[in-house]
Amino acid sequence: MRTIWKGALTFGLVNVPVKVYSATEDHDVPLHQVHDKDGGRIRYQRTCEVCGETVAYADIDRAYVDEGQTVVLTKDDLASLPAEKSREIDVVEFVPSDQVDLLTLDKPYYLEPDSKSPKAYVLLRKTLEQTDRTAIVRFTLRQKTRLAALRVRGKVLVLQTLLWADEVRDAAFPALDEDVRISKKELELSASLVDSYSADFDPEEFVDEYQKELRTLIDAKIEAGDTFDVAETFGEAEKAAEGGEVIDLMEALRASVARSKEERAKNAG
Repeated sequence: MRTIWKGALTFGLVNVPVKVYSATEDHDVPLHQVHDKDGGRIRYQRTCEVCGETVAYADIDRAYVDEGQTVVLTKDDLASLPAEKSREIDVVEFVPSDQVDLLTLDKPYYLEPDSKSPKAYVLLRKTLEQTDRTAIVRFTLRQKTRLAALRVRGKVLVLQTLLWADEVRDAAFPALDEDVRISKKELELSASLVDSYSADFDPEEFVDEYQKELRTLIDAKIEAGDTFDVAETFGEAEKAAEGGEVIDLMEALRASVARSKEERAKNAG
């Protein structure tokens, strides 16, 4: 893994030097746009709407529009902001872990101790484990001040950025305000269905089927020496059935439970 950032975790008078690594990676097959006539690659140019010139990236500044006024922010303006120069991950508070809303969790990063002795790092990790607390921190990465949750994963401290409160939309759905009556039998059947699907989660059992099939498609076209006729290697996809019968909830629950039990019995046999 490549280090993307170096700094220090600070809480009180404790300073923990760390290296930061991205904890995830994108395995999507990279695709680009081409001209369907000759396969020529499509590229985009940055064009000024005032003079019509193609502008080099080095000559581009940022701007903000406010009530008809354009405020241009130069590279020097942005470089002068103090937050951009910060190399500290400041602990704001320690909160009960169950108070961190999963909806707000964003990009995760691994933290590695960056000192001769990892004692301070291990101390913070053990403290979070024993107190069942998550540290809420502030830090700056790629010219943006971010809020993040600092938690433990195995022996590693994980820094996971959080969405700001105003970035999470309110869920206002009128249908959920209606008084819906759920019978005891419906709850029992629903719980039975959940129980029939119960298992320990193993992420290794799941794969991105779309990316897997896309890779297979690409390999097949390369092997066939054919870069245009997709139907020759895959044929037409099955058409999805249109419409659907609206059935009683109780019947759907009963049928689901029965089918799940049958499948489990077959697998066990």
